Amino acid sequence: MRTITLALIGFGHVGQAFARLLLKKSAELENLYGLRFLVTGIATARHGTAVSSGGILLTRALEQVARGLPLGPLSEQPTPGSIEDYIYSSNAEVLIESIPVNHFTGQPALNYLKAGLNKGMHVITANKGPVAHGYHELTALAARSGKRFLFESAVMDGAPIFSLFRAGMPAVEVRGFTGILNSCTNFILCEMEAGATLEEAVVKAASIGLTETDALNDLQGWDAAIKIAALVNVIMGIPLKPQAVERAELTDITPEMIQEAASAGERWKLVCTARRQGNQLLEASIKPVRVGPGSRLYTINGSSSYIEFETDMLPGLGIVESDPGPETTAYGLLADLINAVRGM
Repeated sequence: MRTITLALIGFGHVGQAFARLLLKKSAELENLYGLRFLVTGIATARHGTAVSSGGILLTRALEQVARGLPLGPLSEQPTPGSIEDYIYSSNAEVLIESIPVNHFTGQPALNYLKAGLNKGMHVITANKGPVAHGYHELTALAARSGKRFLFESAVMDGAPIFSLFRAGMPAVEVRGFTGILNSCTNFILCEMEAGATLEEAVVKAASIGLTETDALNDLQGWDAAIKIAALVNVIMGIPLKPQAVERAELTDITPEMIQEAASAGERWKLVCTARRQGNQLLEASIKPVRVGPGSRLYTINGSSSYIEFETDMLPGLGIVESDPGPETTAYGLLADLINAVRGM
């Protein structure tokens, strides 16, 4: 049995779902892979930090956070003064980061992942920011360190978007993609089709955890833009920042437009698109598109997401993710963790 030590940064909805998943899957991970995972540190902005070389009892950590209490009492030693100190003082083999995204710089998560790689850790993130703003730098640093930088949960939660091309489809050229990548705005549009106002739909989306920390990042298209940038960077190999994506806002689709489309048996969707020719990016955009029943996008309801890739080998390859939540994002982290420590 091999024991792998983990240091967590962030313990919000995703971090807590990841902890619950580790508890739920522990016997399966031991039996199938001979792996036992031990969390030796949890660092958060809201609940403080706990460090224990012998391992933190995750059930207690979850209880503390659920009761609004700090994690400090679970620590066996004085807690570091900063997240960077926490990383550099850690003896963990893997750093797992799940803090809120910074759409415009990727910081501070980007620096945390750099620190983890410099410390000699594998680094795994659910954060879109470092992938959009630092993918090439982090990939090069990981190669020099002989470690893995993995990020499956950054786009479409636990759906295997990046690993599909990294492992499952060698020697394929991705020429473009089209899809619905922001589940929050898709949910809001469906609610508005049912008669809700924009404000009512946003409140409902926030109540079930669909919005970003700042819902304006959904409504103004920044969440979709950063996902486009991440995909273009990784899968197309073309550097792109979210600020360079042509960006529409949800308010570009009015209630009158929604009702007019419904009367014609059609729907409005906010559609993400990227197209290339050779090494030149021809388009990277999020735009309102009116679609009919003949479009695959027409059937994407609620908080579901969809992406269709055009490649030189397969003219159309689509992936649907139905109604994701923190648990699916946590699974993407777990999949990356298993692949990292098994050297895949």
